[in-house]
Amino acid sequence: MNASPSHRPHPAEWTETQSLLPSAERDLPAGRHQFHKEQMMARIHEDLRTSSRPSGTSPVAPVKRSNPFLRRTILLPAAAFALAGAVAGGLALTGGGTHGGKTALATGPALTTRFGVADAKGAPQLLERISLAAADTSAPTPRKGQYIYIASKVADSYIKTVGDKSEVVSDELHSRQVWNSLDGRDGWLIEAGKTSDKGITLKSDTPFSGAYNALAGLPTDPDALLQRIYRESDAVRDPEVPRDQAAFVAIGDLLNASYPPAEVGAALYKAAAKIPGVVSVDDAVDATGRHGVAIAREDSGNGERIEWIFDKKTLRFLGERIVVVKATADNPLKVGTVTHTSAITERAVVDANKQLPGQAS
Repeated sequence: MNASPSHRPHPAEWTETQSLLPSAERDLPAGRHQFHKEQMMARIHEDLRTSSRPSGTSPVAPVKRSNPFLRRTILLPAAAFALAGAVAGGLALTGGGTHGGKTALATGPALTTRFGVADAKGAPQLLERISLAAADTSAPTPRKGQYIYIASKVADSYIKTVGDKSEVVSDELHSRQVWNSLDGRDGWLIEAGKTSDKGITLKSDTPFSGAYNALAGLPTDPDALLQRIYRESDAVRDPEVPRDQAAFVAIGDLLNASYPPAEVGAALYKAAAKIPGVVSVDDAVDATGRHGVAIAREDSGNGERIEWIFDKKTLRFLGERIVVVKATADNPLKVGTVTHTSAITERAVVDANKQLPGQAS
Protein backbone atom coordinates (compact mmCIF):
# COMPACT_ATOMS: atom_id res chain seq x y z
CA MET A 1 0.00 0.00 0.00
CA ASN A 2 1.38 3.36 -0.91
CA ALA A 3 2.14 5.72 1.91
CA SER A 4 0.40 9.07 2.03
CA PRO A 5 2.22 12.41 1.70
CA SER A 6 3.75 13.76 4.89
CA HIS A 7 2.22 17.20 4.51
CA ARG A 8 -1.40 18.03 5.18
CA PRO A 9 -3.46 17.62 2.00
CA HIS A 10 -6.17 20.03 0.95
CA PRO A 11 -8.66 18.06 -1.14
CA ALA A 12 -10.68 20.26 -3.44
CA GLU A 13 -13.94 19.29 -1.82
CA TRP A 14 -12.83 20.52 1.62
CA THR A 15 -13.66 24.13 2.32
CA GLU A 16 -12.88 26.22 5.36
CA THR A 17 -15.15 28.04 7.73
CA GLN A 18 -14.36 30.33 10.64
CA SER A 19 -17.93 30.91 11.82
CA LEU A 20 -18.64 30.94 15.54
CA LEU A 21 -21.35 28.90 17.15
CA PRO A 22 -24.15 30.78 18.86
CA SER A 23 -23.37 29.05 22.16
CA ALA A 24 -21.55 26.00 23.45
CA GLU A 25 -20.85 25.37 27.07
CA ARG A 26 -18.39 22.51 26.63
CA ASP A 27 -15.89 21.15 24.16
CA LEU A 28 -16.73 18.42 21.72
CA PRO A 29 -14.20 15.63 22.10
CA ALA A 30 -11.22 16.10 19.78
CA GLY A 31 -11.33 12.82 17.96
CA ARG A 32 -13.92 10.42 16.82
CA HIS A 33 -15.47 10.15 20.28
CA GLN A 34 -12.31 8.17 21.21
CA PHE A 35 -13.65 4.89 19.95
CA HIS A 36 -10.37 3.34 18.89
CA LYS A 37 -9.60 0.69 21.44
CA GLU A 38 -6.07 1.89 22.22
CA GLN A 39 -7.16 5.36 23.21
CA MET A 40 -10.20 4.05 25.07
CA MET A 41 -7.96 1.77 27.13
CA ALA A 42 -5.54 4.60 27.73
CA ARG A 43 -8.22 7.00 28.88
CA ILE A 44 -9.94 4.55 31.22
CA HIS A 45 -6.64 3.60 32.80
CA GLU A 46 -5.65 7.24 33.05
CA ASP A 47 -8.87 7.99 34.95
CA LEU A 48 -8.14 5.17 37.38
CA ARG A 49 -4.58 6.22 38.11
CA THR A 50 -4.79 10.03 37.95
CA SER A 51 -4.54 10.48 41.69
CA SER A 52 -1.57 8.14 42.06
CA ARG A 53 0.51 8.78 38.93
CA PRO A 54 4.22 8.66 39.77
CA SER A 55 6.25 11.72 38.95
CA GLY A 56 7.84 11.58 35.52
CA THR A 57 5.16 9.35 34.04
CA SER A 58 3.93 10.54 30.68
CA PRO A 59 0.16 11.15 30.77
CA VAL A 60 -2.13 10.24 27.93
CA ALA A 61 -3.90 13.12 26.20
CA PRO A 62 -6.35 14.62 28.72
CA VAL A 63 -9.94 13.49 28.64
CA LYS A 64 -12.20 16.11 27.11
CA ARG A 65 -15.22 17.30 29.01
CA SER A 66 -18.46 15.57 28.21
CA ASN A 67 -20.22 16.69 25.08
CA PRO A 68 -23.78 17.91 25.58
CA PHE A 69 -24.67 17.67 21.90
CA LEU A 70 -23.47 14.42 20.36
CA ARG A 71 -24.52 11.00 21.53
CA ARG A 72 -21.99 8.37 22.33
CA THR A 73 -21.69 5.97 19.40
CA ILE A 74 -18.57 4.14 20.45
CA LEU A 75 -19.93 0.67 20.71
CA LEU A 76 -17.58 -1.82 19.11
CA PRO A 77 -17.10 -5.14 20.94
CA ALA A 78 -13.31 -4.69 20.80
CA ALA A 79 -13.58 -1.48 22.76
CA ALA A 80 -16.00 -2.95 25.25
CA PHE A 81 -13.70 -5.82 26.08
CA ALA A 82 -10.67 -3.54 26.06
CA LEU A 83 -12.35 -1.42 28.72
CA ALA A 84 -13.09 -4.50 30.78
CA GLY A 85 -9.51 -5.59 30.42
CA ALA A 86 -8.22 -2.20 31.47
CA VAL A 87 -10.21 -2.27 34.69
CA ALA A 88 -10.06 -5.95 35.59
CA GLY A 89 -6.76 -6.94 34.02
CA GLY A 90 -4.54 -4.10 35.12
CA LEU A 91 -3.60 -2.42 31.85
CA ALA A 92 -0.13 -0.88 31.83
CA LEU A 93 0.41 2.28 29.81
CA THR A 94 3.80 3.93 30.03
CA GLY A 95 5.07 7.00 28.23
CA GLY A 96 7.96 6.35 25.88
CA GLY A 97 9.63 9.72 26.40
CA THR A 98 11.69 10.64 29.45
CA HIS A 99 9.57 13.70 30.16
CA GLY A 100 6.41 12.72 28.33
CA GLY A 101 6.88 15.55 25.86
CA LYS A 102 4.77 15.64 22.76
CA THR A 103 4.38 18.09 19.92
CA ALA A 104 1.06 19.91 20.02
CA LEU A 105 -1.08 19.60 16.93
CA ALA A 106 -1.83 22.78 15.05
CA THR A 107 -5.49 23.73 14.77
CA GLY A 108 -7.29 25.33 11.87
CA PRO A 109 -10.80 25.92 10.55
CA ALA A 110 -13.30 23.07 10.55
CA LEU A 111 -13.01 20.48 7.82
CA THR A 112 -15.98 20.55 5.50
CA THR A 113 -16.94 18.65 2.38
CA ARG A 114 -19.50 18.05 -0.32
CA PHE A 115 -20.96 14.65 0.44
CA GLY A 116 -22.07 12.13 -2.14
CA VAL A 117 -25.51 10.83 -3.03
CA ALA A 118 -26.82 7.94 -0.93
CA ASP A 119 -28.57 4.98 -2.55
CA ALA A 120 -30.24 2.36 -0.36
CA LYS A 121 -30.87 0.00 -3.28
CA GLY A 122 -27.21 -0.04 -4.29
CA ALA A 123 -25.81 -1.11 -0.92
CA PRO A 124 -26.40 -4.91 -1.09
CA GLN A 125 -24.81 -5.24 -4.52
CA LEU A 126 -21.80 -3.10 -3.60
CA LEU A 127 -21.27 -4.96 -0.32
CA GLU A 128 -21.42 -8.28 -2.17
CA ARG A 129 -18.64 -7.10 -4.49
CA ILE A 130 -16.61 -5.77 -1.55
CA SER A 131 -17.06 -9.07 0.27
CA LEU A 132 -15.72 -11.00 -2.72
CA ALA A 133 -12.70 -8.70 -2.88
CA ALA A 134 -12.11 -9.11 0.86
CA ALA A 135 -12.15 -12.90 0.52
CA ASP A 136 -8.86 -12.72 -1.38
CA THR A 137 -6.43 -14.86 0.63
CA SER A 138 -3.19 -13.41 -0.77
CA ALA A 139 -2.52 -11.42 2.41
CA PRO A 140 -0.07 -13.10 4.80
CA THR A 141 -1.41 -15.12 7.71
CA PRO A 142 0.24 -14.02 10.96
CA ARG A 143 2.38 -16.51 12.87
CA LYS A 144 2.68 -16.91 16.62
CA GLY A 145 4.79 -14.13 18.10
CA GLN A 146 4.11 -11.66 15.29
CA TYR A 147 2.32 -8.30 15.53
CA ILE A 148 -0.32 -6.51 13.48
CA TYR A 149 0.85 -3.07 12.35
CA ILE A 150 -1.57 -0.39 11.13
CA ALA A 151 -0.49 3.07 10.03
CA SER A 152 -3.00 5.78 9.25
CA LYS A 153 -3.55 9.49 8.84
CA VAL A 154 -6.34 11.06 10.88
CA ALA A 155 -7.93 14.45 11.53
CA ASP A 156 -10.94 15.71 13.44
CA SER A 157 -13.20 18.76 13.72
CA TYR A 158 -14.61 19.74 17.10
CA ILE A 159 -15.87 22.67 19.15
CA LYS A 160 -13.18 24.61 20.98
CA THR A 161 -14.26 26.91 23.80
CA VAL A 162 -12.00 29.55 25.32
CA GLY A 163 -13.75 31.68 27.92
CA ASP A 164 -17.10 32.65 26.46
CA LYS A 165 -16.00 32.15 22.84
CA SER A 166 -16.71 28.92 20.96
CA GLU A 167 -15.65 28.01 17.45
CA VAL A 168 -15.40 24.91 15.31
CA VAL A 169 -11.77 23.99 14.70
CA SER A 170 -9.84 21.01 13.40
CA ASP A 171 -6.67 19.26 14.43
CA GLU A 172 -4.19 19.05 11.59
CA LEU A 173 -3.91 15.79 9.69
CA HIS A 174 -1.48 13.64 11.63
CA SER A 175 -0.02 10.16 11.71
CA ARG A 176 -1.04 7.25 13.88
CA GLN A 177 0.83 3.95 14.24
CA VAL A 178 -0.44 0.95 16.17
CA TRP A 179 1.15 -2.42 16.91
CA ASN A 180 -0.85 -5.25 18.51
CA SER A 181 0.15 -8.78 19.42
CA LEU A 182 -2.08 -11.51 18.04
CA ASP A 183 -3.60 -12.19 21.45
CA GLY A 184 -4.12 -8.48 22.21
CA ARG A 185 -2.05 -8.53 25.39
CA ASP A 186 0.82 -6.40 24.13
CA GLY A 187 1.10 -3.42 21.81
CA TRP A 188 2.34 0.07 21.14
CA LEU A 189 0.74 3.34 20.05
CA ILE A 190 2.37 6.39 18.50
CA GLU A 191 0.05 9.25 17.60
CA ALA A 192 1.31 12.73 16.82
CA GLY A 193 0.01 15.23 19.35
CA LYS A 194 -1.50 12.51 21.54
CA THR A 195 1.51 10.53 22.77
CA SER A 196 5.19 11.31 23.13
CA ASP A 197 7.27 10.90 19.98
CA LYS A 198 8.30 7.45 21.18
CA GLY A 199 4.73 6.45 21.99
CA ILE A 200 3.06 4.49 24.78
CA THR A 201 2.94 0.80 25.51
CA LEU A 202 -0.37 -1.06 25.55
CA LYS A 203 -0.34 -4.06 27.84
CA SER A 204 -3.13 -6.04 29.46
CA ASP A 205 -3.47 -9.34 31.28
CA THR A 206 -6.88 -9.69 29.66
CA PRO A 207 -7.15 -10.14 25.87
CA PHE A 208 -9.83 -8.22 23.97
CA SER A 209 -12.22 -9.21 21.21
CA GLY A 210 -10.53 -7.08 18.55
CA ALA A 211 -7.30 -9.08 18.70
CA TYR A 212 -6.42 -11.17 15.65
CA ASN A 213 -6.80 -14.47 17.49
CA ALA A 214 -10.25 -13.48 18.72
CA LEU A 215 -11.32 -12.30 15.27
CA ALA A 216 -10.15 -15.59 13.78
CA GLY A 217 -12.63 -17.34 16.06
CA LEU A 218 -15.67 -15.35 14.95
CA PRO A 219 -18.38 -17.13 12.95
CA THR A 220 -18.13 -16.70 9.20
CA ASP A 221 -21.84 -17.20 8.64
CA PRO A 222 -23.14 -13.63 8.16
CA ASP A 223 -26.37 -14.20 10.11
CA ALA A 224 -24.61 -15.76 13.09
CA LEU A 225 -21.93 -13.07 12.98
CA LEU A 226 -24.46 -10.24 12.92
CA GLN A 227 -26.38 -11.69 15.84
CA ARG A 228 -23.17 -11.86 17.84
CA ILE A 229 -22.36 -8.25 16.97
CA TYR A 230 -25.84 -7.16 18.08
CA ARG A 231 -25.48 -9.10 21.30
CA GLU A 232 -22.04 -7.67 22.12
CA SER A 233 -22.93 -4.08 21.25
CA ASP A 234 -26.24 -4.27 23.13
CA ALA A 235 -24.25 -4.94 26.29
CA VAL A 236 -22.38 -1.62 26.12
CA ARG A 237 -24.32 0.80 23.95
CA ASP A 238 -25.94 3.98 25.18
CA PRO A 239 -29.71 3.30 25.21
CA GLU A 240 -30.24 6.46 23.14
CA VAL A 241 -28.10 5.05 20.31
CA PRO A 242 -30.16 2.96 17.87
CA ARG A 243 -29.30 -0.73 17.92
CA ASP A 244 -28.66 -0.89 14.18
CA GLN A 245 -26.33 2.11 14.32
CA ALA A 246 -24.37 0.48 17.13
CA ALA A 247 -23.89 -2.66 15.05
CA PHE A 248 -22.76 -0.65 12.04
CA VAL A 249 -20.21 1.24 14.16
CA ALA A 250 -18.97 -2.06 15.61
CA ILE A 251 -18.32 -3.58 12.21
CA GLY A 252 -16.69 -0.43 10.89
CA ASP A 253 -14.29 -0.26 13.79
CA LEU A 254 -13.28 -3.88 13.40
CA LEU A 255 -12.57 -3.25 9.72
CA ASN A 256 -10.77 0.03 10.34
CA ALA A 257 -8.64 -0.76 13.39
CA SER A 258 -7.82 -4.46 13.14
CA TYR A 259 -6.65 -7.15 10.73
CA PRO A 260 -9.49 -9.64 10.23
CA PRO A 261 -8.71 -12.94 8.49
CA ALA A 262 -9.98 -12.90 4.91
CA GLU A 263 -13.00 -15.11 5.55
CA VAL A 264 -14.02 -13.07 8.60
CA GLY A 265 -13.60 -9.78 6.74
CA ALA A 266 -15.80 -11.07 3.93
CA ALA A 267 -18.43 -12.17 6.45
CA LEU A 268 -18.38 -8.77 8.16
CA TYR A 269 -19.34 -7.06 4.90
CA LYS A 270 -22.12 -9.56 4.26
CA ALA A 271 -23.38 -8.99 7.80
CA ALA A 272 -23.35 -5.23 7.23
CA ALA A 273 -25.62 -5.71 4.20
CA LYS A 274 -28.28 -7.07 6.55
CA ILE A 275 -28.38 -3.98 8.79
CA PRO A 276 -31.38 -1.73 8.01
CA GLY A 277 -30.54 1.76 6.83
CA VAL A 278 -27.20 0.92 5.22
CA VAL A 279 -26.67 2.77 1.91
CA SER A 280 -24.07 3.09 -0.81
CA VAL A 281 -22.57 6.51 -1.62
CA ASP A 282 -21.33 7.36 -5.09
CA ASP A 283 -18.35 9.45 -3.99
CA ALA A 284 -16.39 9.95 -0.77
CA VAL A 285 -12.83 11.04 -0.02
CA ASP A 286 -10.48 9.78 2.67
CA ALA A 287 -8.07 11.82 4.80
CA THR A 288 -5.34 11.81 2.15
CA GLY A 289 -7.63 12.92 -0.67
CA ARG A 290 -8.23 9.52 -2.28
CA HIS A 291 -11.69 9.31 -3.85
CA GLY A 292 -13.78 6.18 -3.67
CA VAL A 293 -17.24 4.73 -3.22
CA ALA A 294 -18.65 4.28 0.26
CA ILE A 295 -20.89 2.16 2.41
CA ALA A 296 -22.61 4.37 4.96
CA ARG A 297 -25.27 4.73 7.60
CA GLU A 298 -26.77 7.89 9.09
CA ASP A 299 -27.41 8.35 12.78
CA SER A 300 -30.81 10.06 12.77
CA GLY A 301 -30.20 11.46 16.25
CA ASN A 302 -27.20 13.64 15.43
CA GLY A 303 -27.45 13.79 11.63
CA GLU A 304 -23.97 12.35 11.15
CA ARG A 305 -23.22 9.78 8.46
CA ILE A 306 -20.43 7.27 8.94
CA GLU A 307 -18.85 6.34 5.61
CA TRP A 308 -16.54 3.39 4.92
CA ILE A 309 -14.54 4.36 1.84
CA PHE A 310 -13.30 1.89 -0.79
CA ASP A 311 -11.19 2.20 -3.93
CA LYS A 312 -13.57 2.35 -6.90
CA LYS A 313 -11.61 -0.24 -8.92
CA THR A 314 -10.08 -2.67 -6.44
CA LEU A 315 -12.68 -2.15 -3.66
CA ARG A 316 -9.80 -2.07 -1.17
CA PHE A 317 -10.69 -0.38 2.13
CA LEU A 318 -9.18 3.13 2.12
CA GLY A 319 -10.48 4.75 5.28
CA GLU A 320 -13.47 6.25 6.99
CA ARG A 321 -15.05 9.60 7.61
CA ILE A 322 -17.95 11.02 9.60
CA VAL A 323 -19.89 13.84 7.96
CA VAL A 324 -22.78 15.95 9.23
CA VAL A 325 -25.43 15.45 6.54
CA LYS A 326 -28.50 16.81 8.34
CA ALA A 327 -29.13 19.55 10.88
CA THR A 328 -30.54 18.26 14.18
CA ALA A 329 -31.25 19.66 17.62
CA ASP A 330 -28.59 17.36 19.09
CA ASN A 331 -25.77 18.59 16.88
CA PRO A 332 -24.80 22.27 16.49
CA LEU A 333 -22.28 21.61 13.72
CA LYS A 334 -23.09 22.78 10.21
CA VAL A 335 -24.12 20.39 7.46
CA GLY A 336 -20.99 19.36 5.56
CA THR A 337 -18.71 19.39 8.61
CA VAL A 338 -16.29 16.46 8.66
CA THR A 339 -16.05 15.50 12.32
CA HIS A 340 -13.57 12.69 11.65
CA THR A 341 -11.55 11.52 8.67
CA SER A 342 -9.00 8.75 8.38
CA ALA A 343 -6.94 6.94 5.77
CA ILE A 344 -5.18 3.61 6.19
CA THR A 345 -1.72 4.04 4.69
CA GLU A 346 -0.28 0.65 5.60
CA ARG A 347 -1.48 -2.57 7.19
CA ALA A 348 1.05 -5.34 7.69
CA VAL A 349 2.28 -8.27 9.75
CA VAL A 350 5.65 -7.66 11.47
CA ASP A 351 7.88 -9.84 13.62
CA ALA A 352 8.17 -7.63 16.70
CA ASN A 353 6.51 -4.82 18.64
CA LYS A 354 7.52 -1.40 17.26
CA GLN A 355 9.07 -2.97 14.18
CA LEU A 356 8.24 -1.26 10.89
CA PRO A 357 7.34 -3.26 7.77
CA GLY A 358 10.49 -4.10 5.81
CA GLN A 359 12.80 -3.78 8.80
CA ALA A 360 15.00 -6.74 9.70
CA SER A 361 14.09 -8.58 12.88
